[in-house]
Amino acid sequence: MAHYEFTARFRALYDHAVSLYAKGQRDAATFFDPAQTAFLAANGLTAQTLYDYAEDHNNGGEPGPDNALAIELIRRDYFLNVQGGHPSKTVLDETKMPAKTDATRGIEWLPRIIPKAKAKLRGELPASLMYSCGGDRRFFRAHDILPAEFLSLVWRNEHNDAAIIDWVVKRGAAK
Repeated sequence: MAHYEFTARFRALYDHAVSLYAKGQRDAATFFDPAQTAFLAANGLTAQTLYDYAEDHNNGGEPGPDNALAIELIRRDYFLNVQGGHPSKTVLDETKMPAKTDATRGIEWLPRIIPKAKAKLRGELPASLMYSCGGDRRFFRAHDILPAEFLSLVWRNEHNDAAIIDWVVKRGAAK
């Protein structure tokens, strides 16, 4: 699997996806050859994940390769060590997601991003959703939270939403 080479290979695929998107290619399924697709799958990633990063990178420069790598290192760790390298058969039903305007303890987006982060962690996001999309980044910026830091928080408190909410409230108060 080449664990040691993961970061370099991820960055090469990230840059490849950014380049293809910049040239007008718009089908995630055509971004990578079978060996690259196998590498992504062996690490709990999908072509859609890199496509989403490439799209946002080209349309605004975020989340950027460093944030993308940090996020995907956490996803990869969960995939390899919790899921045993086996992808989930579940896909988050986007229609059951809280609304973007829903709030918990006065914090908009928080009820939405918790299940979204859990789905990212488990590899259960539908192609229509991206973790660390523009709305997520607005939330993270407003509360001074790194996207990868939030994903790690969700992993540590996967079955305790109250602890996640308390942490975000405390972080926001410290800002």
